Amino acid sequence: MLKDFKAFIMRGNVLDLAIAVVIGAAFGGVVKSLVDDIIMPPIGLALGKVDFSNLYVLLRDGPKTAAPYASLAEAKAAGAVTLSYGVFLNSVIGFLIVGAAVFAIVRVATRVVGKPVPDAPHTKNCPFCVSSIPLGATRCPHCTSQL
Repeated sequence: MLKDFKAFIMRGNVLDLAIAVVIGAAFGGVVKSLVDDIIMPPIGLALGKVDFSNLYVLLRDGPKTAAPYASLAEAKAAGAVTLSYGVFLNSVIGFLIVGAAVFAIVRVATRVVGKPVPDAPHTKNCPFCVSSIPLGATRCPHCTSQL
């Protein structure tokens, strides 16, 4: 069983998938930092010094203290129930950046690799019964017509 497991792990597809997951996790961290630390602060300044990660709607006060709360973290610490749409907005922007990056990588890769050349056909259709037959056939195996 250990030998089969080792053979399974050493297959190319499993290693490729493992590498993709590790690189994807690292890329996710970079994108999160890009969104939270580079993109959102200028947008927040342009919209009047808004910190998107602190945008929320208070659904119910916390049992520890009553509103108003200075930040989302303060509301969460007080046990308040919130609808954190700012965090969601940051996640959507992060998703769009990841989607654009993956699109760009796939587009470049398809240009580098090129379009696959289609294989030459190995079969033809019988003119009598329209069945698929080998190119070199002189008699159709389906309707036995002479070709």
